[in-house]
Amino acid sequence: MAEQEHTAGGGPLAGLRVVELAGIGPGPFAAMLLGDLGADVVRVDRPGGPGLGIDPRRDLTNRNKRSVLVDLKSSEGPETVLGLVERADVLLEGYRPGVAERLGVGPETCLARNPRLVYGRMTGWGQEGPLAGAAGHDIGYIAVTGALGLTGAADGPPYAPANLLGDYAGGSLYLVIGILAALRHARDTGAGQVVDAAIVDGTAHLTAMIHGMLAAGSWQDRRGANLLDGGAPFYGTYAAADGGHMAVGALEPRFYAEFARLLGLPEEAAAARDDPGRWGELRDAVAGRFRRRTRAEWTEVFEGSDACVAPVLSLREAPDHPHLAARSTFTRHDGTVQPAPAPRFSATPAGLRRPPALPGAHTAEVARDWDVPRLDPKGQRS
Repeated sequence: MAEQEHTAGGGPLAGLRVVELAGIGPGPFAAMLLGDLGADVVRVDRPGGPGLGIDPRRDLTNRNKRSVLVDLKSSEGPETVLGLVERADVLLEGYRPGVAERLGVGPETCLARNPRLVYGRMTGWGQEGPLAGAAGHDIGYIAVTGALGLTGAADGPPYAPANLLGDYAGGSLYLVIGILAALRHARDTGAGQVVDAAIVDGTAHLTAMIHGMLAAGSWQDRRGANLLDGGAPFYGTYAAADGGHMAVGALEPRFYAEFARLLGLPEEAAAARDDPGRWGELRDAVAGRFRRRTRAEWTEVFEGSDACVAPVLSLREAPDHPHLAARSTFTRHDGTVQPAPAPRFSATPAGLRRPPALPGAHTAEVARDWDVPRLDPKGQRS
């Protein structure tokens, strides 16, 4: 994978100004996404950093941003941030409910200074409710929404898919959707508003189709008993001879027929597809066939077919998959392999303009560009 240079400008959100109050988890990812799409994101870091525990040069959620250092607990801190707010289109924060207000940068104060501002709030539990003030993490949020209960084998415990489902899918992406919708309203009316993005709300929303299937009687409220949760032997993962795994998604009859043919399933076993009472038998037959060859060998067998079978790759392997490599789905910047910005735009392509922002590295630059001299008093005196 070739090292690529950082690009200048561009992206459909070019010209949009975003203030991010530093945190960890879904807030920084949402701000990164806005930055990937071209927004000028200024991250307000606190002295001492957010405590993520990795080298900030490798914190990819801080790419395409600039960083200033402000102590919001100091006497000058809130007014300095409000100077940025006056010039911003969006503010994004991920504190527990009430914290931003106590720090002097809550929605009421910020909207009084900039009535067109879109104030994005990212929390796990939301701004109100019995658990609003409680600590939490992705796994707890997806647990109470029913989403975690969809994962894992029928005879084992549920397992969390890292923090992708709650923090990023149910949290960050819904916050960005809300911000973009509120920006449209602000530009049409001149009035800003608060976007309350709660991970529990977004994750619950993601299960809409499943709830519809449950109401229709086509989904059972237990793991490993349904079409998309590993219950169907033609939608799941299987171990190969070398310990690697293959993912099978041969749902439609014509794709299943191709899958059964290439796998070499006996006709009698393949016919069990339409009889859930025989799914155990079919699963054993499929597993037995996959154990005969390595992951690489099965990948070659299914390559170019419509059998809907793919190798299960690790994070280090994924960038070298031929399809992803051809599309430049991953890229290398500053020695770090990372996902390229998504989605893609024909007229205003996004890009990687900046490496991860080091805390406070752009204070003077932002003070000049945003015309907030209070941000860099030393520069003002020079």
